[in-house]
Amino acid sequence: MNEPDEEIRAGTRRGFLHGAGVAAGAAALLGAEPSARAQAAKGQPAAPERKNRRDRASAPADRALTQLGPLRDLGGVWVGTGFNLISLPDFDNPEGPQPFRVKLNSTHETLEFQPIGGNVPNRGSTGQKDINIFGFTYLQRISDRLSNGALHVEPGLWLHVPATSVPAQPETVVRQGSIPHGTSVLAQGAVVKPLKTPPHFHAVDSTPFNAKGPITGPAYLAPFDQATLPPGFGPPFLKNPNLALEAAIVGQNIVSTEVLSVSTKGGGGLVNIPFLVANANAMQLDAIFWIETVEQPDGTQFMQLQYTQTVILSFLNISWPHISVATLVKQ
Repeated sequence: MNEPDEEIRAGTRRGFLHGAGVAAGAAALLGAEPSARAQAAKGQPAAPERKNRRDRASAPADRALTQLGPLRDLGGVWVGTGFNLISLPDFDNPEGPQPFRVKLNSTHETLEFQPIGGNVPNRGSTGQKDINIFGFTYLQRISDRLSNGALHVEPGLWLHVPATSVPAQPETVVRQGSIPHGTSVLAQGAVVKPLKTPPHFHAVDSTPFNAKGPITGPAYLAPFDQATLPPGFGPPFLKNPNLALEAAIVGQNIVSTEVLSVSTKGGGGLVNIPFLVANANAMQLDAIFWIETVEQPDGTQFMQLQYTQTVILSFLNISWPHISVATLVKQ
């Protein structure tokens, strides 16, 4: 009783596969070279000619790593935790408009880097020879460690740029990022000589400020004093979030550190949609990434990535530091 149905289904499958083959063949011909289409018209197998194509091919691994310069160890997936502090306009507060509120998060983060592959040529003129840029695409995803609520997503690029004569600049690294609030980032910094020591974390300061200096009036410090810190973070972390980086490496034997320092000052910048410009304008970004080699007591090593980032937000004619830090381990 089931045999006729099986025959129908088999015929349907054959027809579908035949149609898919025809469609695939047509698609292949549309993308083939002219000579390949001519061969197909004569009933000969289409063999697209590739000698004139310019595919983006990657160099061998050892050569590619050299071309990436100080970025060479970024490739892969990094996972870890951190701390985020941001001051936000609070005009829709249920109890009535307030100047601002402080938001604190313990964070979970995944940061993925994929190599671009081949070289990216930039053309020189007026005495400057062409240069080749190499780098990674990246995707950063951050969520609240307690609630798992999404906090941040950012796709972008890290680039290694050689020294140039026009303009007269040393070897640099560049970070380009896009943030779905409506901000695009371009930050650049000179390559720093690697360290054979652990990193040194300079203090950062979350205190708001204006042209006259830090704003320390009670009305502006109260939201900081009243903020509830996530578990594991004490009051000093509120003033200087970089303390979380120091705490994360206590007892570790860090044998080498690559430093990537970038800023939107001096050639880069932040571009914001009009809403942000009018309400909470992102004015400046400064970030330092430390790529660390950690040696364990048994002699084995693993890779660790730490960073601190400060974005200056402007509203109410005041500058508000938005500070994010994290410690991630390469998977």
